[in-house]
Amino acid sequence: MNAISQAPSKPYAKAWRWLLTAYRTHRVELRLAVRVTVATLLTYVLSLLLNVPQVLWTVLTAVVMSQLSLGKSLKTAIDYFFGTVGGAVYSGLVSAFVPHQTELQFLIVLTLSIAPLAFLGAIWPRLSVAPFTAVMVLLAPTITHASPLQSAFYRVIEVGLGGVTALFVSFFVLPSRAQNLGVEAAAQMLRLMAAALRRLLAGCTEPLDVVKLHEIQSGLGPAFVRLETIADEARRERVPYLRAEPNLTPLLRTMLRLRHDLVIIGRAVAEPLPDEFRKRLRPWINEIARSAAAFAEESAAALSAGEAPDPAPFDKAVAAYDAEIAAMRAEGLTRKLSGDDVERLFGLGFAFEQLRQDFRELSRWMADFSPVQTAD
Repeated sequence: MNAISQAPSKPYAKAWRWLLTAYRTHRVELRLAVRVTVATLLTYVLSLLLNVPQVLWTVLTAVVMSQLSLGKSLKTAIDYFFGTVGGAVYSGLVSAFVPHQTELQFLIVLTLSIAPLAFLGAIWPRLSVAPFTAVMVLLAPTITHASPLQSAFYRVIEVGLGGVTALFVSFFVLPSRAQNLGVEAAAQMLRLMAAALRRLLAGCTEPLDVVKLHEIQSGLGPAFVRLETIADEARRERVPYLRAEPNLTPLLRTMLRLRHDLVIIGRAVAEPLPDEFRKRLRPWINEIARSAAAFAEESAAALSAGEAPDPAPFDKAVAAYDAEIAAMRAEGLTRKLSGDDVERLFGLGFAFEQLRQDFRELSRWMADFSPVQTAD
């Protein structure tokens, strides 16, 4: 009887575990879905209460401005508002001063409105929505029977209502902070760097083909671009919260330097070291790879907690490598190397020293960093 009564609960338990896993994996995306839904419903209700002529555009504006983080919502709202006001004012003035009673005249007005705005939008992305607004201002009167100037006024009001509602929802309903998303992006980049360091430094002692080398480096570029974008969004967030918060800009600079360190290492390991150097330096390079990857992984794990792992093991590994290089130079072994081998060997040493300095800088930043506490 117990077995029979417990059997139906198994599918529910499995579904519950699946839901929990999905939430943990995609909680930021799920929060966005809730915010977009709330912003849509709230904007629709407000539009009806305020008798907005075109409810469609207020709701669409709220959807467009509800972004993954508050910082991104702020940027989208500012850009969208500037583009809307610019497009509405300019197209409204053109339609007011240029006759457009016939189809040919209307085509001239449409050309005079769209062409300059499209050109300016290509130069200043903030105005990219201006041509769309101009089309709305010029064509909406055929639907609403309002004048072009009234249409321009209504368009600004609609965007303002949708934007304010979206920002209100982004601020108060399950808010996602770009500050926290930036920390997560940095942690992900550090994990990628840890894996890259292991694979790259293996190239000192064994051949590493060009395709594999490109493969290792290619994942770091998009990761840094994502971090850079989020750091800009986090900078915008600090204004509405009216409080001092950790600045991600120093972290961004450190991550860029770490990215450059891996590029230098990649160039140095394009070919394995000469046999004698490979045999003698293998244990020291292996220890550098192990300690560097461990520090990067520990930093990724500790970043959100505002803790700072100790870079001392990596410092010790680099010091041991430098001592072995100094001993080999004292024995005159470096004189036998070709110019390319000397360049790669000392380029590798330079990269290790830069990596040590940048790890220290990362550790100092993490020691001063206190994570933003939100519902995330």
